Amino acid sequence: MSLGILLAARFSIAIFVLHYLPLIIGALLLVWLLLRKKLNPLPFFEILSMVFFIAIGYVNFQLQQPHFQRNHYSIYISDYNLNVIQLKIKEVLKPSSFQEKYIAEIFQIDSIKTKGKVILQLQKDTIKKPYEVDDIILINSKIITLPEAKNPHQFNYKEYLQHLGVHYQIGATKDSIIASSAGKTTIKGLAEKTRNYLITKLSLTPIQKEEKSIIEALVLGQRQHIDPEIYKAYAAAGAIHILAVSGLHVGIIYFLLSGLLFPLTSLRSGKQMRSILIIILLWGFAFLAGLSPSVVRAVTMFSFFALAGMLNRPTNSFNILFLSYFVLLIYNPNWIFHVGFQLSYLAVFFILWVQPKLYKLYRPKWKIDKLFWDIATVTIAAQLGVAPLSVYYFHQFPGLFFVTNLVILPFLALLLGYGIVVVLLAAFSWLPETMALGYNFLLKTLNQFVQWIAEKDSFLFQNISISFFEMMGFYFLSITLVIWWKQRNRKWIFAFLGSVIFLFTISLYEKKQVKEELIIFHKPRKTWMAVTSNDSMQLFQKDTLFIEDEYPIKTYAIAKNAKYKAIKNVPNLFTFKKETYVVLDSLGVYPSKRGIIIILSESPKIHLERLIDSIQPKLIIADGSNFKSYLYRWKKTCEKKKIPFHATSEKGAYVIN
Repeated sequence: MSLGILLAARFSIAIFVLHYLPLIIGALLLVWLLLRKKLNPLPFFEILSMVFFIAIGYVNFQLQQPHFQRNHYSIYISDYNLNVIQLKIKEVLKPSSFQEKYIAEIFQIDSIKTKGKVILQLQKDTIKKPYEVDDIILINSKIITLPEAKNPHQFNYKEYLQHLGVHYQIGATKDSIIASSAGKTTIKGLAEKTRNYLITKLSLTPIQKEEKSIIEALVLGQRQHIDPEIYKAYAAAGAIHILAVSGLHVGIIYFLLSGLLFPLTSLRSGKQMRSILIIILLWGFAFLAGLSPSVVRAVTMFSFFALAGMLNRPTNSFNILFLSYFVLLIYNPNWIFHVGFQLSYLAVFFILWVQPKLYKLYRPKWKIDKLFWDIATVTIAAQLGVAPLSVYYFHQFPGLFFVTNLVILPFLALLLGYGIVVVLLAAFSWLPETMALGYNFLLKTLNQFVQWIAEKDSFLFQNISISFFEMMGFYFLSITLVIWWKQRNRKWIFAFLGSVIFLFTISLYEKKQVKEELIIFHKPRKTWMAVTSNDSMQLFQKDTLFIEDEYPIKTYAIAKNAKYKAIKNVPNLFTFKKETYVVLDSLGVYPSKRGIIIILSESPKIHLERLIDSIQPKLIIADGSNFKSYLYRWKKTCEKKKIPFHATSEKGAYVIN
């Protein structure tokens, strides 16, 4: 089914697959009826089963795309017309310096009933106070497509939003908002209001600002108020998972509840009572955390484990894990592309698979010994599962993750349980000051420890870049090594050696694909260029600022595994791969040579039509330092003269290799 979803994201032929799905189901049933009584049947049933689930994943993903949804608002819009749009706020996103951002559901355009999500961006001076979940807004505005990433290897915000089910955006001004009101309260809206109420009540306690932001993240899943430096420290220390309510937090609560409610198992139907109470309390925690997708996924996963506890027969943890995985992807196939979803399931799978074998390597004699050995083996198993994916996405590896988790995880259950009690008591204004100050001390100690670990820069491996196939090679290596270690079968030694050869071959191939490349970045109000060759990169800029750690240069350098060779001023004339480039800036001076490539920078005041007639350039490039009004005029002139025109603000960075 996962393979079907991945294929659907790449190829759109859902109508064809949907047409033949009944045929696949019929063939599957027929083969099962014919072969079920044979001792050694051919694997037709298995093959058809695989085809069936691939088709299920494929169709389920495609049917959730806008062009397959009846009455999706995208059918009724154009890029040029204003529409009267009625929408409802579904989620409040982290605001930027100048904008409030929301995910909203459009339910009417003009007089037509519609459906579909959109991202709504409002200037901060547009509204008196931020909107809340379930608020209804009437807007007169355009619905436009999401912008593409403007530079290679840059975070693709458009793709990220599409995996959230958002395909268009609205930018509203003060004049375009006609009216707004509170809408009918939904469960999600009620959860968000409850969380906001709890955050407000926490602000009245003696817990300090930085520590309050940690309890908001730890218990309520709200990370918007965390200081960026503290967040960076947690990432560097390998403890960022503590600040995101996910499988770790829900798993701890699950085991705490299992222990606290264990006495119920001595009663008649006690197992069932305990499981039902655990599920109710887990979903109560999800409600407190605002019913965010990550916590809903985690609670769903552990709800399946709780339900398995109701059965009076042995259950397989892997089957329970994959059953929850299957149900979640049936509900929302886009979740397979969410980094948190991938990391959660990989971590839990490797813990279930590797930790029991690791645990047998040493037999603890004391309870404290057993506690730390439990944490050590769980940490190693989880890190084995998530490390390649983490490096692939985040380009860093915290070398002291083991020390961090060994110290923090024994106390995380205390911090989490204590935090829930603090939040609930604060909600009713019953929180004693001594209890609040005690929790504040614990969180302050946690922050100080994390910052101390983060300061050990030599153990933080940053700017690591691996390709998708290298990441898969590392997983192939890990899996074959674990299977050989568990089974001690000689054939798995050869599989492990094969994985080593595969990884080495992929790395060698990737290095050979590196070519000398010139890139003209898109950066508003800046002229930035770079030339990469092998593992070095030479930067060109028009100012004296330190730009090595600026985006998009940093992400580009990491992806290219390139180190900075030199930083120079942008030359007015240079040659690259037998082509001559002229940078035409505010001075407006250019040579009389014909057939060159012109780079327009800093909005030069030139008569472009006369320039084209004079030197007949092969191509004209305009970077991000030019005025938008100039770009429009230049584009029209180039179209008239039939000269290729590339504006980085429209088409993204220009790359020559």
